[in-house]
Amino acid sequence: MWASILVFVHALIAVALIGRVLLRPRLDPSARLAWIMVIEALPLLGIIAYLLFGEVRMNRAEVQRMADVRDRLTGLRLPSSRVLSEPPNFARPVIAANAAVGGMPAVTGNRLRLLEESDAAIDSMVDAIDDARDHVHVLFYIWLPDPSGRKIAEAIIRAESRGVECRVIVDALGSRGLVRSELWQQMKDAGAECVTAFPWGLPFISFLFQRVDLRNHRKIVVVDNRIAFTGSRNCSDMAFAVKPRFAPWIDILVSVEGPVVRQLQAVFLADWMSYTGRDLGDMLKLVDGVAEPGMIAQVVATGPDLREGSVSDCLSAMIHAARERVTITTPYYVPDTALDTAIRAAARRGVKVTMILPARNDSLVVGSTSQGFYYGLLAAGVRIFLFQPGLLHAKILTVDGRMTMIGSANLDRRSFELNYEVNMTLFDSDFVAGLDQRQQSYVERSREISLDEVRNWSWLRRLRNNLLALASPLL
Repeated sequence: MWASILVFVHALIAVALIGRVLLRPRLDPSARLAWIMVIEALPLLGIIAYLLFGEVRMNRAEVQRMADVRDRLTGLRLPSSRVLSEPPNFARPVIAANAAVGGMPAVTGNRLRLLEESDAAIDSMVDAIDDARDHVHVLFYIWLPDPSGRKIAEAIIRAESRGVECRVIVDALGSRGLVRSELWQQMKDAGAECVTAFPWGLPFISFLFQRVDLRNHRKIVVVDNRIAFTGSRNCSDMAFAVKPRFAPWIDILVSVEGPVVRQLQAVFLADWMSYTGRDLGDMLKLVDGVAEPGMIAQVVATGPDLREGSVSDCLSAMIHAARERVTITTPYYVPDTALDTAIRAAARRGVKVTMILPARNDSLVVGSTSQGFYYGLLAAGVRIFLFQPGLLHAKILTVDGRMTMIGSANLDRRSFELNYEVNMTLFDSDFVAGLDQRQQSYVERSREISLDEVRNWSWLRRLRNNLLALASPLL
């Protein structure tokens, strides 16, 4: 009898959850179908999985506070001379998509420098912090207490000794090694204000109110409203001590000057004010242009509390605007349907599409899921190169030699739906040429994979990859 009651209750809960899945707004149809299959195919486990990971649950008061802070900061208007009033025709749909998602305009008068692919890139941030006179703001998903991480921490300690106000945000999960180390306490003892994003509370209680796997994946350093740094690089050595067998980790990092620094500052301040409740809105000062007309730049900050769209919309807009060539570098390719369709469609209409991914992935599941997309991409005419000497962690999209998006977001659903990310779109042929050269260096260190090779994979490998690709809406 009790067994019958349990089966009946289970069936009622499953039906209720399926109804909830069907009624949820803004859910991708593939994700909707995948969750229904999981709930039906995995008794009890499917229900538990959906309750834990099926919805992006966040504390409503916290979401409203984030929205209020963000609206206030992004609502502070720039002088019209700094906002791009007449964008080039090819850039119009991309700039509009970025503004719709991130809420920030494209601005002129910027200068960007692509830093070298080595641990010496960290020294550029150290030099800027050592030159700071007013404040230093640092935000990293992963900050390791290794030589590079120690350099940044010691520079912050030196800045505090000069009277510079230093504020640090790290993700509680990604930077747990730093938070437990003596460096974290040394920075706090020196006077730096250090906070963690999404700290771990009581897991079983936290699960009831919001997803515990939300992460702040951004990488931002802002010094004196004068210079900023962003890209894909975390605060660590290329040897990446927590996963050394995949080293070296290959990233990109750029230094930024000009009005777009203000947009990166706004992203940092929005996070800081949301986490601490302390109002620092007055620090969002205007930033002078460094060149006329200078580079056109636009920051796109996204997160799970922003449901108007995702970085996938921005990337898709760029790919649809392509006429000659698209080059994509990403460590993780688990796209939504719209982005995967845009890439294949570009190749089919004659655009030269090149994708560069790591040959070895630090996540077996994500790496295998990515392989499940290879056949469709190759069949459409996309060329795929697998980077050999380490884990290629850079995130770059260049289009037609005249526009690019770089930043923290991977081409996967976690970046699109769960992580807080920051990306930047640039419209400058010289800078894009430098990025294309960097990507060509990746190609030269890669092995091209062919459609015939994928066809000759074992049936077991193809079964594994395709099954995981079916589950990609849930990853």
